Formats: sequence, structure tokens, C-alpha cells
Amino acid sequence: MEGSLAQYEERLRQQETEIKSLVAEIEILKNSGFVGETPSLEVLREENTKLKYRLNILRKSLHEEKSKSSTSMININAHLQDVFGVAIRTAYPDLENAPLAVTPSQQGKFGDYQCNSAMAITQLLKAKDIKVSPREIADNIVKNVPSNDLIEKMEIAGPGFINVHLRKDFISKQLTKLLVNGVQPPVIGEKKRVIVDFSSPNIAKEMHVGHLRSTIIGDSVCRLFEFVGHDVLRLNHLGDWGTQFGMLIAHLQDQFPDYITVSPPIGDLQSFYKESKKRFDEDEEFKKRAYQCVVLLQSKSPDIIKAWNLICDVSRQEFQKIYDCLDISIIARGESFYQDRMVGVVRELEEKGFVEIDEGRKIVFVPGFSVPLTIQKSDGGFTYDTSDLAAIKQRLNEEKADIIIYVVDSGQGIHLQTIFAAGHMIGWYDPKVTRVEHAGFGVVLGEDKKKFKTRSGDTVRLVDLLEEGLKRSMDKLKDKERDKVLTPEELKAAQTSVAFGCIKYADLSHNRMNDYIFSFDKMLDDRGNTAAYLLYAFTRIRSIARLAEISDEALRAASQNTEITLEHEKEWKLGKCILRFPEILQKILDDLLLHTLCDYLYELATTFTEFYDNCYCVEKDRQTGQIVKVNMARMLLCDATAAIMAKGFDILGIKPVQRM
Repeated sequence: MEGSLAQYEERLRQQETEIKSLVAEIEILKNSGFVGETPSLEVLREENTKLKYRLNILRKSLHEEKSKSSTSMININAHLQDVFGVAIRTAYPDLENAPLAVTPSQQGKFGDYQCNSAMAITQLLKAKDIKVSPREIADNIVKNVPSNDLIEKMEIAGPGFINVHLRKDFISKQLTKLLVNGVQPPVIGEKKRVIVDFSSPNIAKEMHVGHLRSTIIGDSVCRLFEFVGHDVLRLNHLGDWGTQFGMLIAHLQDQFPDYITVSPPIGDLQSFYKESKKRFDEDEEFKKRAYQCVVLLQSKSPDIIKAWNLICDVSRQEFQKIYDCLDISIIARGESFYQDRMVGVVRELEEKGFVEIDEGRKIVFVPGFSVPLTIQKSDGGFTYDTSDLAAIKQRLNEEKADIIIYVVDSGQGIHLQTIFAAGHMIGWYDPKVTRVEHAGFGVVLGEDKKKFKTRSGDTVRLVDLLEEGLKRSMDKLKDKERDKVLTPEELKAAQTSVAFGCIKYADLSHNRMNDYIFSFDKMLDDRGNTAAYLLYAFTRIRSIARLAEISDEALRAASQNTEITLEHEKEWKLGKCILRFPEILQKILDDLLLHTLCDYLYELATTFTEFYDNCYCVEKDRQTGQIVKVNMARMLLCDATAAIMAKGFDILGIKPVQRM
């Protein structure tokens, strides 16, 4: 696995060996002790300079990697995979692509992790007419495990499962590193340019519940890739071009004839859109003018572009209100951005011989797909296919993207796969080098398990949904009488945190591939795997140190000099759970399924509750309530749990509060 510790250490060893070798070579050069023909003084000096330059580069690289690793959290699963990978290759050097399976144990009696490769290796050897039992293979793997700093002991169970017990001092040191350095991302290899296409509402139409999933999932994907150190470009592929703008501009000219000099007060763009659509459907003269406006827009007539910009600005301001509510940053780059690039795309496809003519249309067949892409209509106009091809080319060639992720509903799956395959066919990218992926998602359902609609059957406006969330959140807080203990400012912060946190978490906690039922009652329930439960759990954990009168400074000082012993089984369980965070993140970087993080945070919160119920952190006198004793090592476990939860919330786009 890229960036795992064993690979990283091997890289450092190789670099250190090369540095020693280079130093020795420079010494030889200094003494002019070449074996064979001695070079001239100029050649000698040039070689010397090159060697010194390489030496400095290597030393700098070595220093950067060491400093990064000294603060980064370790992916224990990846570390174990490397250890067992070495063991398997040593035990079975002739076995190519030997299966490697390391997973956390589900029960403590089976150790902390399990290596389950033996049975799969048995099958591979059987195919080569080599008969050997899984237990023998497991025993051979165990004998070849290299020395390492994290395994305490290994046991072979059942038909060849290798149960791995971790060293307590290793876990303790990793927890201390976490507390001293904060939650630092694991080392994941080189920094990459990542483009995430998400949200993407249409100009002149209001954002509705259908935009909720793309917006929330896309933002969280961006936050994750940003956290681990990639360069992320967040793009909003707005529907800001096309024939519908003809009718909007014609209607604007009629309603606000002086729009060029006086900014028109378009208050309700949705109503404005409906009025123009009604006229377009019923008035032939208006329809003709609308088509004329489209032609003028495409030829970039200044007055028409001014009208188009006015309409786009009104929409963007409305969208921004929702993005501000949900704390989402995104760069608007609509279809209009790619208009000038479409001619070049069509020309390139023609020159490379991919274009066929079908009843005046220019179409392109992509291998593996029965429906062709239409890149130019018979009237010369471009299509969504042309726009999407121009967009992917621009992102690959101009933005130099290493990873492109489209967070778009699953209904667009075949279309996007065709676009990706076309990009590969044309030669714009190699899928083995550049990752281009569709992160699809299901639809939002109402509690009747049908598409989420209002009682009148209309699509639910996103702004109404968020307002309803705020109202329900405040009702919930008042039911719990939090208004009697919180200041007005704290109550307002808690209301916002719970409302928007619950809406986001309800979405992200479901596998994005599935539809999910939208229910305020369920998402605001403070029992079970909900944001309400986790936010309450977080504020409770944060309050432990405050109520024990332990300052942040005291906790920081304790992290430097207090050993986290992990003697109690619940301490041990919690410590291991905390340190699984990097492997959870790596899994999501690979499959983009964010519910894994939600499940992990819920597991962490419930594991903490087990720990807190069984291990005293603060001992008080029963009569006076005075603090008698504080177990600082356990207070540090509380602090580490809260730190991981806070970073998990941040990746999910949820803002916790200190008091709730």
C-alpha cells in the first residue's frame, strides 16, 4: 500500500545507503583515486559537482520525509500488511501476487488483527499440484515474519488464521505522538492535483433536495483529500448555458426594458422562470424572439451577455446563501466556461477519424457502449456530451489533474462512463496513470418511500428544508431544557450545529450507492448512529476535563510526560480504536464511501462509553463532591478520543460545539 510505514522505512534505508555511497565516492574523487582511467581535472570537477548536488537533494528529501513521518499517524493495518507481505514473499518466493489479507479482529480473544492469507495460498499451491495444509502455510508465514516494533505475539487458530497481538508500548507511543502533534494525516505518498465536480445546480432554478446529496458528499470528499495533503480544486459545474436562456433573456427585456442601465429587481427567479416558460409554450412570437436571443447569446452580443450575467448573478447569490449555511466552499465554473473549447473538441474528433454523420448529426461511437455521443446537432448546436467532453479535456490538459471525481447521481452513470471511455479512446489520459471516477449516489426518499416531495407534490426546496431543520433543532433543544442552561449565543450555536450536522450526517451515514429515507425525527434522535448522539457524546467528553478543572495547558504538559499504560481491557480497546483512524481514511480515499467514517465515529463513541463506565477518570468525595484523585493517563485517552472525533466531524463538514 502506497505510503505505508514499512515501504517508507525501506525508502529511507535506501536513501541513507545511497548518501553513504555518495560520500564515499566524493572522498575517492577528492583523492583522485579512480579505478581505471583517471579523468581530466575538468571532468573530475564536473563529476564532483554533480555528486554533491545529488547528495544535497537526497539529504533534503530525507530530512523532509523524516520530519513528516515523525508527526504523522501510522496506518497500523498497512504496516501489518507490509510485515506479512515480506513474510509471505520470503516463505514462498516463487508465488506471484500472493494474496494478502489483514483485518482487525472482531473479538478480543482472537487478538487485535488477523492475517487470513493461508487458505488462499493453499488454493494457489493446489493449482500447482502442491498439497499443503493452511495451518502449515500459516506456520511458515509466522516463522518468516521480520523483526518489527508492533507485534507482541502471533497465534495460529482454526484452519490457518494468524491472530496478531499488538505490543502495548507501541500503541501507547502512538497515542502519545497523537496527543503531542495533534491529529496529523498519515503519509500517503506524493501530493496530487484532485478535481471534484459536485453540487451543480441550474441557473434560474432553485436548489432542491435533489442537490443535497451531491453538495454534501462532494464537500466531504474534498475535505478528506485536503486533509491528507492533496491540492483540491472544488468545481461547481453550473447549468449556465443553453436554449432556456433565450426565453429568460427575452422575458427580462420585456419586464425590465432598461436593464442595461438599471439593475432589475428580480426577487423570485423561480417565478420569473415559470413566467418565461409559460410564454414560451403559449406565445409563438415570444418563442421566435427567444430563439433569436439564443443566437445572439452564442455570438456574444454585449447587451445579451449583460442580461445573461444579470440572471446568473441572481442565481449565484441564492446558491451562495445555501453554501454559507452548510459551510461549503466551491468555485463556480459552469458549462459556459467550456463553450469556446467545444469547437476544438469536435475538430479533434474529426481529425482522428472518430466522427460519423447520422441524419445531419455528428456522433461518436465509444467501444463498449451501444449509445453514441452526439457532439454536434444538425443545426450546428452543441450538446451536453460536447460540454462534458470539453470539461474533461480541460481538467486533464490545462488543470493537470491526477484525480477527477464526479459526484453526480447514479442515473448519470452510463453517460459519465461513456465520457470517460471516450477521453481514454481519444488519448487524453491513461486510466492506469490518472484516476477518473464517478462517485454516484441514490435518491432521497420521503417516509412513504417515494421520491421526497412536498404535500402538494412539488420538489422540496433546499432552503425550506434547512429552515425546517433549524426549527426542529431548536424544538429538540428546548424539549431537553437546554435553553435554561445555555446562554443565547450558546443555544444558537447548538441549534445550528445540530440542525445542519444532522442533515449532513443522515446523508453521509448511508452507503451513497443506496437511496435513503429523509426523516427529521430519526436524524434528530439522540440515540443510535446519528449526529445528535455523536455531538452530545463529543460535548460530554470535552466537559470531563473542564469539570475536573484541568486546563488545556495541563493536558498538553501531561501528554509529554505521562505514560498511557492501557492496563484495563477497556483502555486497551479504546486505544486501538483511536489509532484505527488512518486506515479508515485510507479505505475512503480508495472507495469514496463516507459511511465508513460515520460507522467508525459511532464505534469510537460507544467504545469510549464502555471505557468511561468501567474506568474512573476523576474520583470525587461522595460527601463533599471534592476531587480526590485524577487519573491523568485516562484523561489523555479522553482527550485523544475527542481529538479524533473533532477531525472526523471536520471531514464530514460538521461543526461541534463545546457546550450543548
